[in-house]
Amino acid sequence: MTNSALIRPAWTPATIALMVIGFMVFWPLGLAMLAYILWGDRLGEFKRDVNRATDGMFAGCRRAARGHAPTGNVAFDDWREKELERLAEERRKLDEMRSEFDEYVRELRRAKDQQEFDRFMAERDAKRSRTVPEVNGDEA
Repeated sequence: MTNSALIRPAWTPATIALMVIGFMVFWPLGLAMLAYILWGDRLGEFKRDVNRATDGMFAGCRRAARGHAPTGNVAFDDWREKELERLAEERRKLDEMRSEFDEYVRELRRAKDQQEFDRFMAERDAKRSRTVPEVNGDEA
């Protein structure tokens, strides 16, 4: 989270105003804004913890829903588990590659934007230097 955001979990004029307006409109809104101001910076950690806990709780349910119940054949069940782990590892690698590619594309866009901005500034400076009349030292 950037520190320059207008609404961030801190005592800024915007968050205070939203809290006061929230209390005036409907008191739970003001209370929610107060909680955000006080504990909003912990939301990312809280979300990760909740996701991790729910993933652990429902892992068995997902396995059963996918039809991964034991077949009774130990060799087949072992092979299936190894294959599922291999596929999960491949999925993780693909997700990493996608995030790397997304970062690469973001960087390309940033570079393109910078190039366009630099070209704009150069053209703007060129136009200004042509339109500004030069002042002679003789006139004064």
